[in-house]
Amino acid sequence: MKLNIEIDLTAEEARRVMGLPDVSKMQEKIAAEMEKRMLDAIKTASDPEALLRTWFSWGAQGLEQFQRFMADAQRGVGKERSSR
Repeated sequence: MKLNIEIDLTAEEARRVMGLPDVSKMQEKIAAEMEKRMLDAIKTASDPEALLRTWFSWGAQGLEQFQRFMADAQRGVGKERSSR
């Protein structure tokens, strides 16, 4: 025996039937905050001075880490070329 039941509910109605909380306001706040942060990041990325300030905000330690990163990246590129 086969039994098919079709229930036509909107997402809101299904949420209420299942007893789930309404998180739409929280989602709106989170989306707005994410949008704000992304726009701030874009502004920083388009301003070279601000970008450098962010990268080197740790002073000498940040500079050393950046130099290590660049050296490691260069070594990685060299390995790729030699393995071809």
